[in-house]
Amino acid sequence: MDWTDVTFDDSVLEAVDCNQDNATHEEKMNALEALKCIDDRWYKIIVGKKARWMDLIGDYAGNERFILDGESLLQHVLDDPLLALARPDDPSFQVLHAVHSMERLLNEMLRRSAIFDIVFWEDTRHLTLKGATDFLVSSRSLARALLFSHLVEHSSEMGLEIFAFSSLMDPAWLAYQQRTKPMFVMLNDGGTPKGTDYDMAARILIQRDFMFGLLTSGVAVTLLHGAEFRDSKIFSFVLEERFALETRQSFPASLWNAARDGGTELENKLRKQTSQMPLARLRVTPPSLNGLDVLLKGALNYLITHQTELPHLFWELTSIFFLHIMILPTLPVSERARPHEDLNEDLVTKLVGTFLPRINLVMAAFILKTNRFVDIDGRVFTRILRYTISNGHLRSNSLPELVGPEIASRLETVWRSANAPPPDFMKLSTCFPNCGDPESSSTTSDEGAILFTLLPFHNHIFDEELAVVHVTVSDEDRESSSTYLELCQGTPFTDTYHWHANNRAILPKHLGGEGWKDADERSRQRRLRREQRFMLHMHRLSASLTGASGRVLEQMLITPTGRKVSEILDDSRICKPQRREKVLVNQPKKNKPVALSARERIRQEHAREKKAKEDSSSQTWWLEQLRQVEMMKTYESKISGLRGLLRNPRAGAGWLSVEVQLYSLHLTVQQWIVERDPENPGIHDHYTVSIMRVVKELYTSDFLTGTTLGILAGILVSLGFVDYIAPLEDEASRRLQPDRALAFSFVKLLKSKSRKPIHKFMAIKEDPVTWQLRVFGEYMDRSMDGAPDPRVSFQPDAWQREVLDCLDKPKDSLLVVAPTSAGKTFISFYAMEKALRESDDGVLVYVAPSKALVNQVVAEVHARFRKEVDGHVCWSVQTRDFRVHDFQKCQILVTVPEMLAIMLLSPPLARTWIPRLRRIILDEIHTIGQEDAGTVWEQIILLAPCPIIGLSATIGEPEKFNAWLETVQKAKGFEHKFIHYPHRYSHLRKFAYFPQLLSKDEPFLGLDGGRSPNEMMRFIHPVSTLSFAGTLPPDLSLESPDLLRLYRVFLSQNIADVERLDPTVAFSRDTFIRQKDVLRYEADIKNVLARLVAAPDALDPSSPLQKVVQEVQDPVLEQTPKSHLNAPPTSSVFSSGLVHLLSEMQASEGLPALLFNFDRHRCVMMVSHILDALEKAEEVWRVQSPEWKHKVGRWEAWQARQKNKERLAQKARARKKDPDDEILQQGTDRSWESYFDPEDPSPQFSFAGSSVYSKEELLADIDSLSWTSTPDFLFRALRRGIAVHHGGMNKSYRVLVERLFRLGFLRVVIATGTLALGINAPTKSSVFCGDSPFLTALTFRQCAGRAGRRGFDLLGRVIFYGIPLDRIHRILLSRLPRLTGTFVLSSTMVLRLFSLLEGSNYAPYAVHGIRSILRLPHISFGCEVGKGQLLHHLRFSIDYLRRAHLLSQEGKPVNLFGVASHLYYTEPSNLAMTVLLQNGVIHDICSQASTIKAERDLVILLCHLFGRRYLPEVYATTSNIHDLVQKGPSCVVLAPLHPKARAVLLAHQKETLGIFGAYALAFSSQHADELGPDNRLPLSGVVGPSDTSTLPQTDLFVHLSETVRKPKARSLFVATSGHDDKFGDVGELARTVRHGVHLNEHAIPTVEHILDPKLPLNAYLYDFFIHGQVDALVNMNGLRRGDVWFALQAFNLILAALRGDLENLLLNMSKDSEADADPDSHLENMPEDSGYHSSDPSEREEVGQEADQGAFKRPRGLSDRDWRVYEVVSSITNNFDVKFKAMWA
Repeated sequence: MDWTDVTFDDSVLEAVDCNQDNATHEEKMNALEALKCIDDRWYKIIVGKKARWMDLIGDYAGNERFILDGESLLQHVLDDPLLALARPDDPSFQVLHAVHSMERLLNEMLRRSAIFDIVFWEDTRHLTLKGATDFLVSSRSLARALLFSHLVEHSSEMGLEIFAFSSLMDPAWLAYQQRTKPMFVMLNDGGTPKGTDYDMAARILIQRDFMFGLLTSGVAVTLLHGAEFRDSKIFSFVLEERFALETRQSFPASLWNAARDGGTELENKLRKQTSQMPLARLRVTPPSLNGLDVLLKGALNYLITHQTELPHLFWELTSIFFLHIMILPTLPVSERARPHEDLNEDLVTKLVGTFLPRINLVMAAFILKTNRFVDIDGRVFTRILRYTISNGHLRSNSLPELVGPEIASRLETVWRSANAPPPDFMKLSTCFPNCGDPESSSTTSDEGAILFTLLPFHNHIFDEELAVVHVTVSDEDRESSSTYLELCQGTPFTDTYHWHANNRAILPKHLGGEGWKDADERSRQRRLRREQRFMLHMHRLSASLTGASGRVLEQMLITPTGRKVSEILDDSRICKPQRREKVLVNQPKKNKPVALSARERIRQEHAREKKAKEDSSSQTWWLEQLRQVEMMKTYESKISGLRGLLRNPRAGAGWLSVEVQLYSLHLTVQQWIVERDPENPGIHDHYTVSIMRVVKELYTSDFLTGTTLGILAGILVSLGFVDYIAPLEDEASRRLQPDRALAFSFVKLLKSKSRKPIHKFMAIKEDPVTWQLRVFGEYMDRSMDGAPDPRVSFQPDAWQREVLDCLDKPKDSLLVVAPTSAGKTFISFYAMEKALRESDDGVLVYVAPSKALVNQVVAEVHARFRKEVDGHVCWSVQTRDFRVHDFQKCQILVTVPEMLAIMLLSPPLARTWIPRLRRIILDEIHTIGQEDAGTVWEQIILLAPCPIIGLSATIGEPEKFNAWLETVQKAKGFEHKFIHYPHRYSHLRKFAYFPQLLSKDEPFLGLDGGRSPNEMMRFIHPVSTLSFAGTLPPDLSLESPDLLRLYRVFLSQNIADVERLDPTVAFSRDTFIRQKDVLRYEADIKNVLARLVAAPDALDPSSPLQKVVQEVQDPVLEQTPKSHLNAPPTSSVFSSGLVHLLSEMQASEGLPALLFNFDRHRCVMMVSHILDALEKAEEVWRVQSPEWKHKVGRWEAWQARQKNKERLAQKARARKKDPDDEILQQGTDRSWESYFDPEDPSPQFSFAGSSVYSKEELLADIDSLSWTSTPDFLFRALRRGIAVHHGGMNKSYRVLVERLFRLGFLRVVIATGTLALGINAPTKSSVFCGDSPFLTALTFRQCAGRAGRRGFDLLGRVIFYGIPLDRIHRILLSRLPRLTGTFVLSSTMVLRLFSLLEGSNYAPYAVHGIRSILRLPHISFGCEVGKGQLLHHLRFSIDYLRRAHLLSQEGKPVNLFGVASHLYYTEPSNLAMTVLLQNGVIHDICSQASTIKAERDLVILLCHLFGRRYLPEVYATTSNIHDLVQKGPSCVVLAPLHPKARAVLLAHQKETLGIFGAYALAFSSQHADELGPDNRLPLSGVVGPSDTSTLPQTDLFVHLSETVRKPKARSLFVATSGHDDKFGDVGELARTVRHGVHLNEHAIPTVEHILDPKLPLNAYLYDFFIHGQVDALVNMNGLRRGDVWFALQAFNLILAALRGDLENLLLNMSKDSEADADPDSHLENMPEDSGYHSSDPSEREEVGQEADQGAFKRPRGLSDRDWRVYEVVSSITNNFDVKFKAMWA
């Protein structure tokens, strides 16, 4: 068992053996040794094996506040190779470029909805101030000061807060941490040292020490270096925290001493380098209001009074330096783009050796002192200096001629005020005579950029849309190039066959495709068996499903309509509500008797007779049941017997339902009367609640009589609810039925004469309103303006009726956002029913994001609907893993988004199937914001030809998403409705369980000998989480007892203006409180809370808010040290505490429960631990229990008697005795011994529930799974009511688990998020076991929503197990992140649109779909790209596809389209693959003599393209990899890219850069006026001057203007470092393009990340191909065990798709393929696959079920080189698949 990844600290403690070689470790270490020690023993473990690559905002932090480390931010900016600042021997200091880069990074984070503060720690500044020379240190010191001052000065405009602390021990930091509870710190880890640079090692060691301090103090860390900003997401490595300060003691003290000593040495060296001008600490203070001249005057005064031994020419250089500072505020950014100055070498030496180090430090000191930003530009300074030297005749008195009188006067004033020596510029000319001629060197973008023309392209649909794009097009088509390309003979591609099964057409035979043909009789029989087995599972699964009311679903038979979609002309005529009651058309006038026909009179008479007969039968049955119940001895047994009666349907119908409930009241009151202490508060609450529940329900019955009302009134009088009687009776009197005598005498409650209560103890001791709030909240009426509606069988709320109205309009789309249990389920099935009734071929598509949800919905559809039409089926399911029924013959298609997106882009379907679509339901539509699936969901919305129904419970800021969705729907001609309902039907009560508080080694004694309920379970009041909240969460929900408690606390704390919240005043006193009343009261209470939270002193311990929080906090938690509650349990404590948790939940009726953990392996191990604890405890109990021994003894004796009886019976049969022989007449033994089996789990050691599910059925189900890879211990766990559920489990096992959980047999299921998305798995409790980065605001709400499902529980419980208290509070306070989108119009998407258009022969759907996409204002809701820029991007993407030989001049897909299109989800790797195939790289690799080498080389190449996983730099060091390789078979780090592949991809990358660089230049030029000047910083909005006409018309300014570069596409801020419109790579192009041109780096098919990965690549796929060992991937490659299956499966599918596409292409290339290829030759063993994706191996139920791809035969006319490629690819696919199967088989 592997539990090393429960918390990183456990593995750290294992890795750090304090007893190992202690003497060596306690010796003094230098920085390099200490760094190696901490990396080997700690950092490599958490980074290499525990770090998770995550979307920081969408999947991790959400709306949580985090910290961006300020020093890491500055390092990121200053280490940019494009920035001309602090370069050796280069006086450039382009701080404006640095400011722009910093703001751009911050803006990239903020526009992705990141919420963060910027924090500087003085202790970590050494990485920022790194440098080998005084010049480099002083330059970075000045840049640090300037960037910090810019942040402070413009923090309000940027919407950021800046903080500065000395260290992690700074009290101000500790207070900040306690106040804001940052979720994580984003920083740099320092990297790895090169060689033996001790100073750099010391800097990195200090950073590691800093990270260690953060993590062990409970703050997580993410890495800024290597982070990716992809679309609307930020990806980085997440290092999980653990609150364990004592961990530091587990490392050698010499390690920490080395870090301390290294810091001291760096401090001393820095002091020495800045001795002439010590630098102050960073302080967040308001910027000085003094002007620039005052700052310069102060600096000049300091130089004169404090500096001695100034270098030669210092004052001349200083005057020009100050002069350039004064000039810069007036100089437009467009006048500052300058190339590097070729200065005199002596002058450069003077500047970087003596002058700039000194002036930089002086300026830095004064900037830190004033926090005032000063613009400094080294390129402008050196240009002015060069101009001055070249004009050496200038004197100081000629400055007005040089710069104008105003600037000259200012400089002169500053100079005179300090009595500085006058500068002599002629000295400069004398000392540096060969400085060069400053002639004009102005360049434009045309000189700096690559001249580029586009290839010709004409397509009448796209030409119409692209008419506004003006570009230069070549006269010649490059297709005529003589360069030979492999597999590029202009072969047209027709996308008419399935992707992984090239021998199967997409269209059915009746529409021009090829019919299905079994290879032989064996295959046919196997297919039929599979179908029969599936339908059997479907029937059983359907039988376990229930509706919202908790009742089993009943199938509805829908008759055929005889209409087709194409025949429907008047939608309104067809789509009127389907009423469920008979409506009389000719209504008679009022007061006129209705004349009944003879037939109607006979019908009514028969109905009366039938009812009388049923009443008589019910009366007889009821009297007999009463007699049996009354014979029972105790009230407990009587009540239990009555509960059994309630399961009988007749007990819940008509008048009998009222009488049965009255009898239950009768028994309950009698039981209360005989209690020893009936007035005990707990007992009193129990009975009053039980009685009032039934009373309240009876008052709503349609079968009330006068007798019933009298009894109910007596109960209300006895309980003290006298004022409620009259209104309730008045309302009930309208439904009163004829009186009838009861079959029993109800217990007397009132005195006969006075009508006063007999039992005074029954009366409540508080106001009825207070009592209801305190104990009756979960039983209040939950309806929200509910009213009967004939369209549905339940009474819908107002918002649900709005939904029905919208669904009745066939051209209306809909977005519904409502929490789980609110009542969304009916929407989908109502829409399905309408589709079935509307026509016989109209299709409704239901899209679900997970396989588990698909399985459930299919079962529900099967259980609800039945429609029989010749040649058609009612429903079909199509997923990547399995397919049932032909989707082209069904009316309800249940599928996953990837499948539907493929169908919508399928040319054959565009004319036949897609026009039949009537509606698409996108369930869990918030999945559109996820990393992998989001793009597909957006594609569906953009391409859908019919209205969309979007459903979700968890959309953050749904109004913003809805606004975009509405624009898309209206662009397609559909109306749109948005319904947002925020309230759950049932409340969720939160608890925490801290296993570390359990007594050490506490034994588990069984479920009947454990702890008492609630002994360890601590209640979390929602308001107790507000200790560090800045605002109230929008979905903060308070139960009625929470509200009552808060009101009382408000009173005790004298909170102002709460008297009006007195419940006895706020609520009606003569009727039961309803949930809608509570919600209004909740809003008033929350208004008071919001006022407390918003108070300036809210975080002060003595503030009213903190006092309220303390009052409502659980007293046990309040008294427990926070260090205990915030320290996660160790792995052993976590594991051993699970069974105690479940035992307590069982005792408090908290089961069934879903336990969530987001690691597959851990889920399985948790089941193993629980099972182990139960089995061991049972074994001990059976050895020690006399009761068990006696029972087994009796059973053994019974067995002996039975064997003897059997022997006698056999002898009797042998003698053929008389049939009346008493031995032969003995019947079946029904004693308890006949059912007893000592091998069965004992009840006190099993969580299995009693249900209709029998032991025989369980054994049969387990036997049916014996062929699967399910471990035996999971079958043993099933027998004890425990199971695991995650995506890697066999589908049949998962379906069984879901079914048994619904049946109530399984009562403990441990799952990942697979059961979180809309699954019908009603549970009382949702338990979060252990912390995880994946436990986010979204997943918490999804998983927690499983508890308290409507129709099952009125209250759900959410339990946090083994999670730090602060983390629990953070989760409860978390906000759902705003949905973010992606730029969906990628190059591959463009290619697929052309395929759709051409392949469908310009079908109307294809034409309209493409036009609607290109005419949208914004193609994505998370994208800023407007229509004009989208069209430019499209035109250049077309040119890219043309040059890639994937698209013809007319827009027809050709050649390797299949590879590019079918691997669309891997872009740009799919396009890189086509380039490598075309240029012969793959052919050359495959043509090697050694097949083994060819396969391995090709696998390495494929690993560079697909399934790329990075290794953290510190994990991939040479020494660490060497150590790992010595221990196992993996090579861990992927070998370098093949040399020829690199050369080809470099050429391709250059061409791609040319295409999209030309796009940026063309758009910038064409829209220059619209874009305006590029002089605004991206975040602060600071605008620089743009008007050059206001500049002084002096020789210097004219010279500056003549020598400037004038880029068009490049940002002018970046251009200040000397860059023009010639970009180095696509990443640089996207990062540095001018404002207003939105270039998405990830929408450009760049292969930069393939050529030069930011981090080393993990060789896990290659390693698995070589050795096939999962353990090696976990232990050496650092993969999490739960992730291995997914990672390998994805690559397996890629290989299958690649092989299938090669088959397709080779067949098309073969001239004789139609004549020679046998179309049936490779149909053998084809799976039940629609072909859109290959089957998921874990779902295959028989060996050999998959396709035999090896049967593909070589087509004639094919070259040896081409065939060799196929052979190698096919061999790799087969070999990998064999190893992959062995993993799960």
